[in-house]
Amino acid sequence: MQQPLDPQEIPPGCPAHGNVQMYGPSFGADPEGHYEQLRAFGPSAPVDIAPDVQTELVTSYDAALYVLQNPASFVRDSRRWNALNEGRVPADSPALPMMGYRPNALFSDGAAHARLRQAVTDSLATVNEHQLIRQTQQSANYLISQFSSEPRGQAELMAEYAQPLPLLVFSDLFGCPPEIGDRVIAGISGIFEGTPGADEVLGGALTELIALKRRRPAADLTTRLMQHSAQLSDEEVLHQLVTLLSGGTAPLTAAIGTSSALYLGEDWQIGLPVEDAVSQTLWNYAPIANYAAHYPTHDVELGGRVVRANDPILISFAAANTDPKLTQHREQLSAKAHLAFGAGPHACPAKDPAFMIAVTAVETLLNRLPDVEMRVPFKTLTWAPSPWSRSLVTLPIRFTPRLLPQAAESATSRVGQASPQQPSASPQAGPSRTAGAAPQPKGGLFSRFIAWTRGE
Repeated sequence: MQQPLDPQEIPPGCPAHGNVQMYGPSFGADPEGHYEQLRAFGPSAPVDIAPDVQTELVTSYDAALYVLQNPASFVRDSRRWNALNEGRVPADSPALPMMGYRPNALFSDGAAHARLRQAVTDSLATVNEHQLIRQTQQSANYLISQFSSEPRGQAELMAEYAQPLPLLVFSDLFGCPPEIGDRVIAGISGIFEGTPGADEVLGGALTELIALKRRRPAADLTTRLMQHSAQLSDEEVLHQLVTLLSGGTAPLTAAIGTSSALYLGEDWQIGLPVEDAVSQTLWNYAPIANYAAHYPTHDVELGGRVVRANDPILISFAAANTDPKLTQHREQLSAKAHLAFGAGPHACPAKDPAFMIAVTAVETLLNRLPDVEMRVPFKTLTWAPSPWSRSLVTLPIRFTPRLLPQAAESATSRVGQASPQQPSASPQAGPSRTAGAAPQPKGGLFSRFIAWTRGE
């Protein structure tokens, strides 16, 4: 019987290659198997990231660092994309929302990138660490209160906790009034779900928010962006806010869900801190799995494969983090040496706040529901079939039903400041805002959250 050809011996571009499909149920069920198959090509391999959309995917840790840290040869402006400019990318391709150009720091280079990124970085640096923890705890407490008193003592943690929690935190950080916050959440959620018109909903809500902050500046992230010395236009502010939302909420959802599942899983070593579960998630289940399209400014060679100038190169953060070449010395690497937050000039500017939010979210869940456990083994959980992210579809949990104190009796307010006049928290001291309590206030998720924090 004829032995199968070694991928290294097949000339690049030969039909025998048959690009590996990085989408659909098969990929979602076994991404690690796909990465192992791709490694046979070398540090990078040709893949179809979506139907009729070919890219080069970097799976090697060292090659990923080389691309990420070499902005002179690899740029991020997707207006250079050969196939797109030549009309070879389907107009309705799911790759376009992820790879298409937007006027933000993520798709900019050189001085333009430095200006936008500095505004974002400086604005994020003003976020108080303790306030962020309290904001996250308050959002977590609200969401847990909505399902914790269910007589069945069960919940679906992704939909009821991991997905809405980052949306509440970001709406709070942006300084959204309740009604605008509702539309921001509806818009960004709709974009991820493919809802028609979601872009317009989000754009309209953020435009209204920016106009409001022009009239009434406040101590929030939106105002800080607007007042930065870079003097961003309103349109630039809007696009940076969209980047923070899209680049922060979905990965945080994935990180919170996977970290919770790992900590509650059958293989977790009792006594290890939550921080270890989050770090293990970032190493082994990178929330942003395959992303960060780069475009070579000239023909480049990656491990014997030539990539043409302006053909897209994607980074597989998931594959790079699990590169077998790292296994022999990974214990000697820094716990933060993973690439889950990227590297180089485009590394995530919010990596420390993101880690903090994920840890706080898992800790709050464990503190509020001490006997919480998964209803199924970790190994049987289902992952979303998206090439872009590594996120659980569902995370079924069970616990002893309980009532949680309402937010007005907690030690925090909406902005995370102590309120010494409030009585000590007690399940008996007032009506609990739970799923089985009095009718919920009208409005969307953020309006209901704000009403809950005010004890309404």
